[in-house]
Amino acid sequence: MPKKQELNAIVEQKVELTPRLMILRVVADGWQLPHFTAGQYVVLGLPPSAPRCDLSEPEKEPPPDKLIRRAYSIASSSLTAEYIDFYIRLVSNGTLTPRLFALEVGDRIWLSSHPVGLFTLADVPPKKDIVLIATGTGLAPYMSMLRTHLECGGSRRVAVLHGAFHSWDLGFRAELDALQHLCSNLTYIPTIDRPEEEPVSWHGHTGWVQQLWQAGVVAEAWGSQPTPENTDVFLCGVPGMIEDMLKVLTAEGFKEQSHGQSGEIHIERY
Repeated sequence: MPKKQELNAIVEQKVELTPRLMILRVVADGWQLPHFTAGQYVVLGLPPSAPRCDLSEPEKEPPPDKLIRRAYSIASSSLTAEYIDFYIRLVSNGTLTPRLFALEVGDRIWLSSHPVGLFTLADVPPKKDIVLIATGTGLAPYMSMLRTHLECGGSRRVAVLHGAFHSWDLGFRAELDALQHLCSNLTYIPTIDRPEEEPVSWHGHTGWVQQLWQAGVVAEAWGSQPTPENTDVFLCGVPGMIEDMLKVLTAEGFKEQSHGQSGEIHIERY
């Protein structure tokens, strides 16, 4: 088992989707990566001495001399034991993400050995359909779920609704588009907030992702209305989206799952 403060993992791959959005692949160094359930998260850490990327803002004061740690949802499949992928957006004035974006392949990083979180498919009855709604990097746990559990062409229908500022911020768009063409039971519906800033005309949905549900896009794709009896809904992303969706779903009879209480709404707040 790795020591708590030891930089116990190595960056194996860094895919820069945009200057502010990346997929970081991490492997354990000298220890076995832990098993996790799709939808869970682990903690990444770097020391204050780690450099910051060029797009970061200067720190107002130096952080304390201890490991800087933050939780990140896992984006890779739980069936893959060799590495763990993370889908990360740069927060220019943040403490950790500017240091993560300065990492290169071969650099060392700290990775926690105990995945945690209840934002999984474990409590969803096998016969129910699933709607996964996300903003930005809130898509990460859904990618893990799809890569682990999606039965292509199976009886369970899955809809992924993803909202971002621009088309280039729709991480995993190519993979989800491909899955949608290959799997008749998967529906992928992206939307962007700022179509006027697109260099090429955007012909897809525009506006906030929560507006997709209210516009009935899932019911249109499925040919039937999602209800609490036949569908569970997952929400992951910014607080505004989650609060808006909670109001709409509650009015439709959905209930939020909580400790000791079952429900059809599952929430991961960033």
